[in-house]
Amino acid sequence: MRLSTKGRYGVHAMFDLAMHSGDAAIALKSVAQRENISEKYLEHLFANLKKAGLIHSVRGAQGGYRLARPPEEITLGDIIRVLEGPVAPAECKAEAGGNEDCHSSSSCAMRSIWCRIRDEINSILDNITLAEVVEEQRKRSGQGYMFHI
Repeated sequence: MRLSTKGRYGVHAMFDLAMHSGDAAIALKSVAQRENISEKYLEHLFANLKKAGLIHSVRGAQGGYRLARPPEEITLGDIIRVLEGPVAPAECKAEAGGNEDCHSSSSCAMRSIWCRIRDEINSILDNITLAEVVEEQRKRSGQGYMFHI
């Protein structure tokens, strides 16, 4: 399973908002420049993220975007499902509600395997928050730790 650019760029943009979150809204142009993503493409992604209630927009000279909830409450799964739809490693006719098209849905060993894989992927995505990603980035870049000798 591979994420499309929508999912990858959306996660990067949300990470950027979390990294730079504070009192002020963050301009779309700033996110686009830092993450090297087209502003037009980000507008499309942010419209979907806003509609889903993951971000808020602020109008005016100091306008921009901010997370709608604290980074501890937004998971990668939340973001990816908004932008990509349901996460599934394979399309299963029985799972999609099309049992009449699948003649072996009750005896299909692969159906249970695909379901297990899907559930594990969703569990991982739903247990990684933006706050954890921000913390990981700060560890890697040396931010957030001060050593005194």
